[in-house]
Amino acid sequence: MEHAFANPDFLWSSPEPRAAYDVLIVGGGLHGLSTAYHLARNHGVRSVAVLERGWLGGGNAVRNTAIIRSNYLRSESMPLYDFCLTRWEAWADEVGQDIAFSQRGLLNVAHSRAEANAAKRVMYANRLYGIDAEWLEPDDIRRVCPILNLSSDVRYPVVGATLQRRGGIARHDAVVFALARAANSLGVDLLQGYEVTGFTIHRNRVTGVRTTRGDIAAGKVGLVGAGRTPLLAAMAGIEVPVQCYPLQALVSDIVEPILGCVIISGALHVYVSQAHKGELVMGASRDPYHSYAQRGSVHVLEQQLQAALELFPIMSRVHMLRTWAGTVDVTPDASPIVGLTPVDGLFLNCGWGTGGFKATLGSGWLFAHTIAHGAPHVLNARFSLDRFESGALIDEHGAAAVSH
Repeated sequence: MEHAFANPDFLWSSPEPRAAYDVLIVGGGLHGLSTAYHLARNHGVRSVAVLERGWLGGGNAVRNTAIIRSNYLRSESMPLYDFCLTRWEAWADEVGQDIAFSQRGLLNVAHSRAEANAAKRVMYANRLYGIDAEWLEPDDIRRVCPILNLSSDVRYPVVGATLQRRGGIARHDAVVFALARAANSLGVDLLQGYEVTGFTIHRNRVTGVRTTRGDIAAGKVGLVGAGRTPLLAAMAGIEVPVQCYPLQALVSDIVEPILGCVIISGALHVYVSQAHKGELVMGASRDPYHSYAQRGSVHVLEQQLQAALELFPIMSRVHMLRTWAGTVDVTPDASPIVGLTPVDGLFLNCGWGTGGFKATLGSGWLFAHTIAHGAPHVLNARFSLDRFESGALIDEHGAAAVSH
């Protein structure tokens, strides 16, 4: 479980803002930083600034469980998420920084015949698209995860599981550091403590951003403010089909290595992995109410711990160290929005639900392409805002696991 990751001596500079930029990115989380980095790297756009109301990575970037996978169902989603996964596989070497990316495998367990059939449907769809996927019977699961309770004498016995061996985890703060340092090294200005209060729009074209520390002009603006998207979009007069919910998780004290993969149970609403230092990291269902607050409810934690102990009785003596919550954007079809808006020069990246971390590197690549060219990349062309008018939805509620 040991890992060589160490915090770098230098992170990034804190410049004074220019009067104008070619592109302003609103939101200094992982998707925003990734977009700025890829604008500079892939498209040579060096007049770029990231506006963050707090500190870089202070939102959902460090309030998640850092799970990475690409086992989605729809024909639009599978190539998108698998592209994101291939970016994870190449990115540490690209920037020469350790992000503690560990492809330890991801088990999605099924507790009934109906759930098993649905999981197999996803598995076969993945295989048709060249995405690694396997079905495991209980004896096979025992070899992959010996501590999982496979008894039939429980409320929800495990009847099988899908396995994506390329799935895994990364260290979220390491990814923030690497993205911000890489963007900074390419000339991107990282502006912390700049809360957006509005936009300047002339003849339906965005011309700049208003902040708590003054106005900044821009040729193009990208909105990447996960967890606050409806508030930001409303400032530009845009109504988005996004609802925001708290999503919480917890971490235990440090224990010996006992869990060598990631486990997800949709029926029990819990997912568990073991961090590089040894903590057990657990996520659960999102809270049922709309909120922009980064805090969750005690009853969700209680249900989460009950589910984890049913799956892993060995964890009954582990101590919960701390809990946290993020705020997630959820669309009606549980798929993201990455594309243009009705305002010229204003672009939108949101709606990644409870799984935005996995898409970080691919999302930034595709959104940067969309901003630079004024048109979407083929991989995100179907994930447009206007699909909610046309009815061409991309329903990923099952594979996206937005309920937990």
